[in-house]
Amino acid sequence: MKKIHCGKWKNKERVLIFSSRGINFRTRHLMQDLRTLMPHSKADTKMDRKDQLFVINEVCEMKNCNKCIFFEAKKKQDLYMWLSNTPQGPSAKFLVQNVHTLAELKMTGNCLRGSRPLLSFDPIFDREPHYALLKELFIQIFGTPRYHPKSQPFVDHVFTFTVTDERIWFRNYQIIEEDASLVEIGPRFVLNLIKIFQGSFGGPTLYENPHYQSPNMHRRLIRLSVAAKFREKQQVKEVQKIKKKGTKVLVEEDPTEVVFETPAEEKPVEIQLVKPESKPIVKDKKKLRKIQRKKQKKVFRTEGSA
Repeated sequence: MKKIHCGKWKNKERVLIFSSRGINFRTRHLMQDLRTLMPHSKADTKMDRKDQLFVINEVCEMKNCNKCIFFEAKKKQDLYMWLSNTPQGPSAKFLVQNVHTLAELKMTGNCLRGSRPLLSFDPIFDREPHYALLKELFIQIFGTPRYHPKSQPFVDHVFTFTVTDERIWFRNYQIIEEDASLVEIGPRFVLNLIKIFQGSFGGPTLYENPHYQSPNMHRRLIRLSVAAKFREKQQVKEVQKIKKKGTKVLVEEDPTEVVFETPAEEKPVEIQLVKPESKPIVKDKKKLRKIQRKKQKKVFRTEGSA
């Protein structure tokens, strides 16, 4: 760990980290992890869903914050993150995916609470203009100000922002002093850029991601693919039924088939002149036997009395 000499605190960046109502436990833990890793952050109560987003600028002004990380939950399953420079702007909206918190990962890495991080960026952040804007926004929000009262004068971990598959992957690694190797600490999440706005939480659109697909559209495509597979199976079954019901091809009769067949001898017809005796219908043989036994007992009794 590199020790930094004490000096005057000049960079007065303060970040407000809070969310809307309706977030799940994983988002709440992620928010708490970011507050732990960022000593220059402040917390606030959850914002009501009915309030407009520009109200956040007033909340930041009351909390004396000039940066904001706002988590917005929709449909209790979709999570959006707003990064904003309040109150002038710009601001960026992201879809947060693959969230894993510190308690969930249980990585072997560790760092001092309140220590300042290094920020590592993918080379693409210097090539594309919208990524360059996001890089400056990330530096001002995630970078702990030097000589901050709540920070430790050490640099022992690094935040990495990597661009893969048109998404920004956030990772937090510990810097091991012996060989300068990296061990992941957590948390980890993926940011899918939606739009960059000129103002804070609104205003003219500076950039819109052409590769972005909304969660509703993604779920709709999954349902359509499942329905298409089901329809295909039904069509195959109908074709099989039609094939079974189809008329069979009739083969013409071969005249030589009956050459070796010998006709069976016809039995003479017997005509009965006498009506056959009708047999008594016995429904239950056990009852018949009981009746016969009773008759025999009566006969024996009469003979014995005589």
